Amino acid sequence: MTVDLPGVATERSTAELLDSQDPLASFRSEFFHADPDQCYLDGNSLGKLPLATKESVSSFVNNEWGTELVEGWAHWIDEAQVAGDLLAAATLGAGPGQTLVCDTTSVNFYQLAIAAIRSRPGRKTVIIDSANFPTDRYILEGIAHDLGLTLITLDTDGQGGPGAVPVTVEHERVTAEVLAPYLTEDVALVTLQAINYRSGARSELAEIQAAVTGIGAHMLWDCSHAGGAIDLNFEGNKINLAVGCTYKYGNSGPGSPAWLFVRQELQEELQVPIRGWFAQGDQFAMGPWFEKAKGIRGFQIASPSILGIRGVQASYEMIRRAGIAEIEKKAALGTQLMIELVDAWLAPHGFTLGTPREAAHRGGHIIVRHPEAATIALALRQMVNVVPDYRQPDAIRLAISPLATSYTEVWDGFDRLRGLMESGAYREVGASESRVT
Repeated sequence: MTVDLPGVATERSTAELLDSQDPLASFRSEFFHADPDQCYLDGNSLGKLPLATKESVSSFVNNEWGTELVEGWAHWIDEAQVAGDLLAAATLGAGPGQTLVCDTTSVNFYQLAIAAIRSRPGRKTVIIDSANFPTDRYILEGIAHDLGLTLITLDTDGQGGPGAVPVTVEHERVTAEVLAPYLTEDVALVTLQAINYRSGARSELAEIQAAVTGIGAHMLWDCSHAGGAIDLNFEGNKINLAVGCTYKYGNSGPGSPAWLFVRQELQEELQVPIRGWFAQGDQFAMGPWFEKAKGIRGFQIASPSILGIRGVQASYEMIRRAGIAEIEKKAALGTQLMIELVDAWLAPHGFTLGTPREAAHRGGHIIVRHPEAATIALALRQMVNVVPDYRQPDAIRLAISPLATSYTEVWDGFDRLRGLMESGAYREVGASESRVT
């Protein structure tokens, strides 16, 4: 994938030209922007509020919950599947009956990891990487401890971890070639991120999936930083198991329900450890024995958050209208603009790029590294109204959320960062009282 800007990155007119040619430009007006002067470059952490969500949630409270009361369950009861089908069509490239919108990413990860491991009795090895999102690493460590498994942590960032083995990678990006030496017949499960939460590097989805499936193991993808930013193409990439959140590029709100995906061919084989009421075949018989429901409902634990699902439905309907192919193109262009501004404006001030330069190897965010990254990230927020986030030990994450963010907003944010560095004013920032970075 080659990405070329229609002009010189350091000229604001280039960003303005990109906006004028942007087929997604109109979607920006469908979001609530509390501060027009703010450059919000943190949509990879929490997406902005769609106006449709305000209307949808209000309507639900007043016209469904408020008036229907318990009678509403007649049409609410399958909402996790209805919303799952919408999300799958909009962002996953997957057909219906394979996705649920439910619970949290952590719960869904635990459920599918245990189910996958138990379906491979006799295999005692599980694999993750050290740059994986902390929740996934901690959960898998706990699973390995409880089940007496061997945990291999591919040390992609130097921080080590349980069962760490050193590997040589760029930008924390695991490839099929890097993974290959560890794919033995003892491996039950491999789990990686589709897009690395810190570096923004994109994994080789099809190649890794094929390699893991080829040795008879399960591959579980965490798509939290990928869903809504790139075309995941689950069908083409033959993805079998995946989880993800909806509050980042999904713009569904803080704490909005997550999702899980189980390919239809695996749904009868896998059994999740938490056998909830919603997964019971004859749910309202209230019977004495558990009999797993056919299809994807067999992976649901309990009553879905209908209020949360309304936010998911409003935002993913917007994503469906926009088209994930166009969204991915804008993510590639927006991150290309960032990278060229890093080279021109930030490299002279000691910044280095921590994200792949190849558009096909990255998602919707980049990181820049600097010894004073924590101070600079705080100064951006407090002094020049630019919102990034900071990740240990030295990284500032900067994102373009394709539906809510304009190219000019990206350009202005980087211009303000350049100004902070040229003046040195960032060193004067006050301490933050928040533990959120």
